[in-house]
Amino acid sequence: MTAHGRPIVFIHGLWLHATSWEPWLRLFEEAGYRPFAASWPGEADTVELTRANADSVADHGIDDITAHVADLIDDFGTHAIVVGHSLGGMIAEKLLGQDKCAAAIAIDAAQIKGVLPLPLSTLRATLPVFKNPSNRHRSVSLNANEFRYSFGNALSLDESDALHEKWTIPSPGKPLFEAASANFVTESPAAVETLNLDRGPLLLIMGGKDHTVPEAITKSTFKQYRYTPAVTDLLEFPDRGHSLTIDSGWRDVAEACLTWLDKQGL
Repeated sequence: MTAHGRPIVFIHGLWLHATSWEPWLRLFEEAGYRPFAASWPGEADTVELTRANADSVADHGIDDITAHVADLIDDFGTHAIVVGHSLGGMIAEKLLGQDKCAAAIAIDAAQIKGVLPLPLSTLRATLPVFKNPSNRHRSVSLNANEFRYSFGNALSLDESDALHEKWTIPSPGKPLFEAASANFVTESPAAVETLNLDRGPLLLIMGGKDHTVPEAITKSTFKQYRYTPAVTDLLEFPDRGHSLTIDSGWRDVAEACLTWLDKQGL
């Protein structure tokens, strides 16, 4: 199948709304794909409505979100491509390992089971959730300062604040608690089938200045795939932070994804 008409599903991460993918959708549609931005369980159609109904997204975990997205891509069939950012990147990896899609791109993907590094910057970036154990069952929002550290540290203050105002939503705390305990739980929702020998190609992308998912996490994730002959590529944007899918440099990342997909014949 050629790129023309091939469905491609975009999965956002914590604290961003599905509509944050809008520029990507336009670009990929122009490139001949059929793009779709997946929401999370309980997420309303707009940023404003989701903020107004914060409790609706609470207490949904990794498996809930993965199943929700899997249901969305089932209509497309296994020839669909999945692109995910942050926790959405982990979910993209899970779907690829489950043979739910033809290929996956995981951008600054959240830590999967088996990845051991836990940089201090990650702990600080996720402190708004972990500072209260009750947040496991609640929705949590980031204020502008917290967003600047977690997402916008490689940006100007003005751009970081503008992105915070435009795209951020409350998100469930549960996925972070699940990811944090992954290496101590036998059947963790954060587990990914990295030994699937017949899966489609995977591209891992990392931002060199990312505080939330530092390059040490992505490089360790890359090593988890070393025992499979399936295509697994790693690409770094050295000067980019966790905001790399939504900030003024988003197009550089998106075009790199298009180039890689073309190389894979997708």
